[in-house]
Amino acid sequence: MTDASSDPFGAVRNLAGKAWRRAAAAPRRGVRLARRVGRLREQAAAAQAEWLLEREIAHVARGRGPIIAGPWLSEVGFEVLYWIPFLRWFQDRYRIDSERIVAISRGGVAEWYGGIADRYVEIFDHLSPEEFGRRNRERHQSQESGGQKQTTTGQLDVHLMEAAARETGIRDPAVCHPSLMYRLFNRFWFGNRALDLVLSRTRYVPMRVTAPPSDIGLPERYIAAKFYTGAALPNSPESRQALRSLVRAAARQAPVVMLDTGMVTDEHEDYLFRDMPNVISLRDRLEPRSNLGVQTRVISGAQGYMGTCGSLAWIAPLLGVDTLAVYSEERFLVSHVFFATQAYRQFEAARFDTLDLRAATDLGVVTEAAEVVSP
Repeated sequence: MTDASSDPFGAVRNLAGKAWRRAAAAPRRGVRLARRVGRLREQAAAAQAEWLLEREIAHVARGRGPIIAGPWLSEVGFEVLYWIPFLRWFQDRYRIDSERIVAISRGGVAEWYGGIADRYVEIFDHLSPEEFGRRNRERHQSQESGGQKQTTTGQLDVHLMEAAARETGIRDPAVCHPSLMYRLFNRFWFGNRALDLVLSRTRYVPMRVTAPPSDIGLPERYIAAKFYTGAALPNSPESRQALRSLVRAAARQAPVVMLDTGMVTDEHEDYLFRDMPNVISLRDRLEPRSNLGVQTRVISGAQGYMGTCGSLAWIAPLLGVDTLAVYSEERFLVSHVFFATQAYRQFEAARFDTLDLRAATDLGVVTEAAEVVSP
C-alpha cells in the first residue's frame, strides 16, 4: 500500500477521478430528467384532453332539447360492452330524462337502450343491409370518417342523423356521438390509463328483454351459440375442426341453437354447423331489421351461451346467462376481457369464462370432450 508521502499526486488523482465521474454522470442525469419532464408533459396533455372531452360531453347534456345518441356503426361487441353503459353513465351523470334521447342503431335492438332512450331509430329502415355494409366499409377505409372506430363524424353518420331527425320530427338536436366515448376510452385500450377511467364512466345493470318469439321453433331447453371469424378467432382448418368438436360435445348435453344469420355487413363471417346432430340454425328465421333483437331474446331463454369472444358474448352475462367466450388469438382482447370481468362483478352478472381454443386443442381437451358420451 502506498501513502501520501510515497504518492504525492494520489490526492490529485482522486479528486480528478471524482470530477470525471460526476461529469460522466451529468449527461445520464440530464437524460433521466428530460425523460421525466417528457412524461409529465404527456400526462398533463392527456389530462387536459380528458378535461376538454368532459366539457364536450357536458355541453351535449345542456338544456332540455333532444339528444341523438349515435348513430352506432361499429362492431356489436363495443356497443354492448362500452357504448350503452357509457350512455347510461352520461344519462345518470347529467340527469337527462330518457324522453330527450333518440338512439340510432341496427338490428332491432331498441330493448338494449331501455331506460336510456324513449325513441329508437332503426338503421335498416333507411339503408338496406347491403348498402349499409358497403358504406360502412368505405367509412373504415377513410380516415376522415374515423376509420373502423368512430373517432370522428363522417358522411354516413350525418346521413343517418338527418334521417333520424326526419323520422322523429326533432329539430336542432344535440349529438352524443360515439367519437366522444372512443376518444375518452382510447388511452385505456392502448394501455396508457388505468381501468378506473372506464369503470367510472360506465354503468351496468341487468338487461331485461321480452321472451323469445314462439314461432321460430325453439326447444324447451337449449344452449345458444354464435361462432364467427375475426381477429379473435381467425378462419383456419384448425379452428373449424376444434369448434366442431366443441359444438358436438355441447350438443350431446342439450340442443344447440346457432345464431348464424347469413348477413355480411362487416368483416366477420359465421362458422356453420348445419350438418351436425342436435344443432339448430336460425339462419332462415332471422330478418335484418330485427336479427340482433331476436338473437338477444333467444340468448335470454337459453341455459347457457358459447361463442366467439366479442359481439353477443359480452351481452349474455348481462341477460343472466352463463357464458363461455372462445378465442385463439388474444392480442386484441386482453384489455376488454379484463374490463368485462371487473364490470360484471360490479353487479353480480352471470358467469363469464373464456377458453383459449388453441391451447385447449394442443392439450387435447376439446377432442376428449367431444368423445365423452353423456349418460
